[in-house]
Amino acid sequence: MTEHVGDSLERDLATWKMPGARQEAAPLRPDTPPDEPPGEGDEYSNALAAVPAQAEPDDEPEVTATSPVPDDVDLGAVLEAILMIAEEPLSEEFLSSVLERPRSQVREQLGRLSAEYTGDGRGFDLRRQAGGWRFYTRADYARYVERFVTDGASARLTKAALETLAVVAYRQPVTRGRISAIRGVNCDGVMRTLLARGLVEECGTDPDGSATLYRTTTLFLEKIGLDTVDQLPELAPFLPDDVTDIEEDEQR
Repeated sequence: MTEHVGDSLERDLATWKMPGARQEAAPLRPDTPPDEPPGEGDEYSNALAAVPAQAEPDDEPEVTATSPVPDDVDLGAVLEAILMIAEEPLSEEFLSSVLERPRSQVREQLGRLSAEYTGDGRGFDLRRQAGGWRFYTRADYARYVERFVTDGASARLTKAALETLAVVAYRQPVTRGRISAIRGVNCDGVMRTLLARGLVEECGTDPDGSATLYRTTTLFLEKIGLDTVDQLPELAPFLPDDVTDIEEDEQR
């Protein structure tokens, strides 16, 4: 009798499982009644039914990839929709990669849209500036937009700020010390103003020292209507005749 009880206990221990696993693996008894269907007021059952089924660990997640713009979709309309919400000029390379269309096709559509807006006399214009394309107010109506935006307040830069900005534009990358030496006054306050307005930015340190270097930003190019700083006008016609002597004296 003792041996029979010991054998039974040993078999039970060998087949023992955790409660959760035992419930899943245990077969239902023949006399087990079916589950009662949930009623309309059964909040627990309704909540369980609302929870989406969990995917099995072995299931591969569904992969969603962006698809190129189909041929039957107006590429010009797609470009308009994107540029309408752009906060900075978008390059042709970027638009081509996003839409998965050839760069030449994107460039052609942008040029067509720009010519169309100009031909229709729209109040806005699509121009290439600062290395990319963006919507701008047409120059003929700029004064009305300025009146609306500023509401009579002047947002123009001071003469000192303009002079400092010109030095950065033509001598970039340049340090604050060099700017102050060229202007003959301390420029720290003016540089803070230009940095706050987003017209200049830091671009590293001087290799000959630890001073911070500054350059103009994309916003600067937008404001003056240029694509690159290489399009800045030549300074020679506006400089005095003895400027060469002044430069040589500074270097000494």
